[in-house]
Amino acid sequence: MSSKRKPRAIDLYSGVGGWSLGLRLAGIDVVASYDWSGSANETNFKNNHHQAQTVNVRRLTLDELPSKIDIVVGSPPCTQFSFSNRGGNGDIDDGLKDVIKFFQIVDHLRPAAWAMENVPRVAEIIERELGPRGRLRRFCHLGVDSRIINMEQFGLPQRRTRCIVGNLPFDLLLAYSERAPRRTLGDVVQALRGKKVRDPIYGISLPCEKITDHLVEEALNAEQIRINRANKLFHPVYNSMPFPDPLSRSVRTITSVCTRVSRESVVIADMKEPGELRRLTVRERASLQGFPITFQFYGSTYRQKQEMVGNAIPPLFTYYLGHAMRRSAIQHVVAPSRLKGVFQLPANLAESIVPDKIGTRYPLNRRFRFAIPTLHLKSGVRFELSNEFAPSGVSWRVNFFFGTSKSIHSIVLERSLEKRVLNTLPQAVRQRVEVALGEVSAQLEGVDVNRLQRVWAHRGPSQLTPFMLLDLLDEAAKKLMTILSNEPVAERTVLSVVRREFGVPPVGVGKLTKNAQKVVVGLLLGSRANMMVNRRKVRVPSRLGRSKSGSLRDGR
Repeated sequence: MSSKRKPRAIDLYSGVGGWSLGLRLAGIDVVASYDWSGSANETNFKNNHHQAQTVNVRRLTLDELPSKIDIVVGSPPCTQFSFSNRGGNGDIDDGLKDVIKFFQIVDHLRPAAWAMENVPRVAEIIERELGPRGRLRRFCHLGVDSRIINMEQFGLPQRRTRCIVGNLPFDLLLAYSERAPRRTLGDVVQALRGKKVRDPIYGISLPCEKITDHLVEEALNAEQIRINRANKLFHPVYNSMPFPDPLSRSVRTITSVCTRVSRESVVIADMKEPGELRRLTVRERASLQGFPITFQFYGSTYRQKQEMVGNAIPPLFTYYLGHAMRRSAIQHVVAPSRLKGVFQLPANLAESIVPDKIGTRYPLNRRFRFAIPTLHLKSGVRFELSNEFAPSGVSWRVNFFFGTSKSIHSIVLERSLEKRVLNTLPQAVRQRVEVALGEVSAQLEGVDVNRLQRVWAHRGPSQLTPFMLLDLLDEAAKKLMTILSNEPVAERTVLSVVRREFGVPPVGVGKLTKNAQKVVVGLLLGSRANMMVNRRKVRVPSRLGRSKSGSLRDGR
């Protein structure tokens, strides 16, 4: 690259300009960007002040590209490659069309440096497709190299791991990270609280009235807190994560879209309202993504702004990557907080969109699927309470799943299974277990599954809610665990059940035998609950209350 002029770059699949901003801060002239989203291009243009074309990059012809380009960067859509898309079963062939287009442009322009960003899974896909029979083999001469990089290493207050592909001096890039400070979620939340806000990364200051997109959502209600806690601590498939998100460390990956009750949603304790929990504002997300507080997001809806932020590549990282492309010596790379005169508010500030209101009603087929906490063994091995729909109506059942992500097995929990398991227990233990199961039956007497579903859809009041049912089962599981503690027959019982169901024990049985007491409890409790909850509904008075026997009554 010539030292007599600034290097010239283009940004493909540019989004709101995370690449463009970082390269500009590193002294690189981004002359054009290309993206299909008009609002993203408006955001890029108004913040980075260069041509931002609204175009489907797949249809971009090579003769439309500018000449004398030194650097090509971009982030082709990751949707088809991401494991979060249909469990990793996206259309890889379709996703590769964008990767191929990116390589075609690099091959045509022959820049001195190029880089592409995507989800970590892309590294293995590209390596495979560069092989003798791969669809990228004709691009091997471009010097394709790839690394999986956690951008937290470069001072981003977020554990964002991505695949970076290019002809880059990765050793030099990683050397820059040794001088970068470590930042936390709390650093960002605290910095955005004051009347005069000081950017937690770039050091610039603005009065709070100039900070856009920092409207705080309504606090999570009790049901939303419960769902979030269950999704994070006792997810039916994935391992646990902290709840609420700790302020003392960097945040996990900021995603493009997440609901108020999703596993991906970051939930924090509200510093202004003790005891309440809330989600992050758009501005907090943007700062965690490495955007300065002067950067404006010109979206027309709250969801669109969330997508803009979550889909972007952090400009804090691309700043360092731009210096690596320029082969800047470590001592010449200025800390972002020392950059002067480069951060200015656009002439027209973006409108701060009011967060979406909380929904009060849900579809009648709203799904419920939560593991019984005491009977959750992680890695997808669990007993879970869920609702199921059929032409005959709704049912609520405890299901049992085990195995691996590639081979999931289940055992139907029903009366005959309960009898077989009980018959394996010593007489004295069996009597105590039967008493405990009898108490469960009494508590579940008269449950109306249709009413339970309507309550879950917020279509009417009830004394019994799905989470109350889940708690009841969890308490019963704890009691049964006490009865069966140190019971040596449990392991033999588990193996007996598995052999009867499958013949040859399938993959994953080892974990069941190691947790035999829990599995036996789950088999017994689930079988009894399924018998009681889905039996013929008992008509009870409309007035809600408990019967004299203490059973849960669910009025119609």
